[in-house]
Amino acid sequence: MQSWQPKAIELDGKPFGSGKFPAICAPLVGRTREKLLAEVAVVAAKKPDIIEWRVDFFEGIADTAQVVDIAGYIRRAAGNAAVLFTRRSMREGGERIELTEPQVMALYRTVCESGHVDLVDFEMSSEPDHLAQVRQFSKARGVKLVLSFHDFKATPSPDVLAARFAQAASLGADVAKIAVMPRDMDDVLTLLSATLRASRELAIPVVSMSMGPLGAITRLCGWTFGSAMTFGVGESSSAPGQMPIEDLAAGLAIARRALG
Repeated sequence: MQSWQPKAIELDGKPFGSGKFPAICAPLVGRTREKLLAEVAVVAAKKPDIIEWRVDFFEGIADTAQVVDIAGYIRRAAGNAAVLFTRRSMREGGERIELTEPQVMALYRTVCESGHVDLVDFEMSSEPDHLAQVRQFSKARGVKLVLSFHDFKATPSPDVLAARFAQAASLGADVAKIAVMPRDMDDVLTLLSATLRASRELAIPVVSMSMGPLGAITRLCGWTFGSAMTFGVGESSSAPGQMPIEDLAAGLAIARRALG
């Protein structure tokens, strides 16, 4: 009998959304208020477990009051879905924004204090003091912190991946996330193996994905290796290899039945 059990992402001791493993997360990437409001209506209707606002796509990111207002709208529209707030930096595949890093810190603080989000994503490659600040902001308001690492060019070695997962835990993450680009199927296996190892060894949930066409299989089967969340397209994609929520949910359902 299998003694190891993967760890789910939880809020108040309960898994997000449907409670099924893994949680399905859908991104919002609208560049204007009007496009975001229309997008969240479409995405929420598909009932993902988590809705991620990739705020680096938003042209009004420098207007903090508007960001908070839209976050509140997303929170209300999300229904039972959790809301994940993410500013992805250009160095890890994000969009160019007008804010300095201190301004980004202020934005994260305000959004955490707003009560409109359940999780925030922040990159482990950030300055140590910025990491500490976001951990402080989120913890003070009961917001889960996802510490992430992205490599859009390659898949690091197993030791590097293990070190990144462990780094997230040591920095106080509630969830450790890694996304990498495979050059071949060996890289996909490397990512899945590192995920299984981290899920067994760490006390926090882990999330991983191998991006692009080669890595698409990890979005369907990564959970069997311990990945607690997978990303599906509600309306628009935020990373290469994401598939429509409907296809993702159907594939997951088939796999769950097959595995009992």
